[in-house]
Amino acid sequence: MTKTRVIAALIMAPVAILAILMLPTQWLAAAAAAVFLIGLWEWLKLADVEDTLARTVLLVLNLVMMVLIVWADAGSLVLYQIAALVGIGWWLMALLWLRFFNFGASPSSPARALKLLAGTLAIVPAWSSLVLIHASGENGHLWLLTALAVVWAADSGAYFAGRTFGRTKLAPRISPNKTWEGLGGGMVAGLIVALGFGWLAGVDSGHLVGLVITAVVTVFASVLGDLYESLIKRHAGAKDSGHIIPGHGGVLDRIDGVLAALPVFALGKEIFGF
Repeated sequence: MTKTRVIAALIMAPVAILAILMLPTQWLAAAAAAVFLIGLWEWLKLADVEDTLARTVLLVLNLVMMVLIVWADAGSLVLYQIAALVGIGWWLMALLWLRFFNFGASPSSPARALKLLAGTLAIVPAWSSLVLIHASGENGHLWLLTALAVVWAADSGAYFAGRTFGRTKLAPRISPNKTWEGLGGGMVAGLIVALGFGWLAGVDSGHLVGLVITAVVTVFASVLGDLYESLIKRHAGAKDSGHIIPGHGGVLDRIDGVLAALPVFALGKEIFGF
């Protein structure tokens, strides 16, 4: 890791944690929408939407969708739950897309339209899931922090385990540096953090199994999100989604795993009731 990358992370992490712990849900929703929409802007560029006006229109449409969810839901959280389910459905489709590497590689392919739709199917459900988790109860803010900490820990664990033990490639055509050994290290790190933060959030012994299952699937989902963004970048011939974050690339490079992980964690929390 470069010095710039570490410094940027040391700045971003406390800001994100303080926002989660201190802001009321409606303000956090607004802040998260801003971050996610920047990621969507980068996504649209990777999807070959070069025209600034066209990208702006698509961005505004997604913002309107978020506003309509807030307005129409009126505090019941049902629409947020539906959006989370839609997100999970999309990421299951994305798993199939990874299998067919060249699908959508050509700018003239009909799959280009699906790439545009994919931006909405990734961003809006992830944002909805973030709000759903944060608003889920007295300790909702701690559970949201748990969800994000699992992703962050899994990413770091995979990085260090992969560098130390990595031998077997996970998806060589999409992300040559990822290994199964790294995935194992990420899984261990994610589970440890899930149990630690879950304890802080007040999980009881009766819900530990549900938390572990949710954490395992969340880690897998975060890897899926990472791999899918890598696929889109390879199609676009780009190394990073942007350059807004020194040492890290774009916003999308930082939230790709989170986009897939949040709907999974939100659904797991709803199913297992922790």
